[in-house]
Amino acid sequence: MGKNTFAAKHFHDEEAARQWFENTRWPSGPHCPSCGTLEPYKTKKAGVYRCKSKECRRDFTVMTGTVMERSHAKLTLWAAAFTMAAASKKGFSAHQLHRQLGCQYNTAWFMFHRVREAMRRGGFELPPMRGAGKIVEADETYYGKQERPRRAATKEGQRYKFDKHKPKRVVVALVERGGKVRSYHIPFASMEAVTEIVNRNLAKETRLMTDESRLYGRMKDNDLVASHETVKHSTGEYVRGDVHTNSVENYFLTFKRGMRGTYQHCGPQ
Repeated sequence: MGKNTFAAKHFHDEEAARQWFENTRWPSGPHCPSCGTLEPYKTKKAGVYRCKSKECRRDFTVMTGTVMERSHAKLTLWAAAFTMAAASKKGFSAHQLHRQLGCQYNTAWFMFHRVREAMRRGGFELPPMRGAGKIVEADETYYGKQERPRRAATKEGQRYKFDKHKPKRVVVALVERGGKVRSYHIPFASMEAVTEIVNRNLAKETRLMTDESRLYGRMKDNDLVASHETVKHSTGEYVRGDVHTNSVENYFLTFKRGMRGTYQHCGPQ
């Protein structure tokens, strides 16, 4: 039988949780997050350190300079939130955290937004994906309910008018082989929108692999990538040597399972 993760002391004891976070953040001992001075000294308050540099002299804790800063939630809750988010392949909702830990929903919602922010790497200006000789797969998927013709509930005998402006939501994803993923929601599936996403995210030395969709028709013509290779799903071709889109399709499989089973009610944003 496997070990129970949540039997660990730092999920139940606040001081143990503080020590766990300190050992994780500062494996070589605490240092000032403001000036970087090593070996600060402890104050009379539990978990509060003071920088010994005369120019700084600031107080700080293990939460200072992290997504946990200025939060009133207990460190035991933060430890559980980080663990649950990291261990849940198909996502983990704030409602589930609220139910399992018994905290207020607004606390769970706040914490999970902070946890997701901690999982995002870099600033808002992301560096290009991959590079020379590296492979990125691109694909699009359609998610959500699409309106279909039906009889109007209020007007007996009249047909419901199909609204072509309410199609399924379009998500485009770029997946590095053995690396990171970037996905984007776009209003409509168009060649211009997909071309802009590729141009903004991929290094020009990258090998791009897609299916035969017309959305990716301008990639090589515009010199956006070093090479653009495709597989023809319509003829039953899914793999040709190292050319395939299995990685991005597996990502979409996990994404849709999370949307159906975990998040369920998500707006376009």
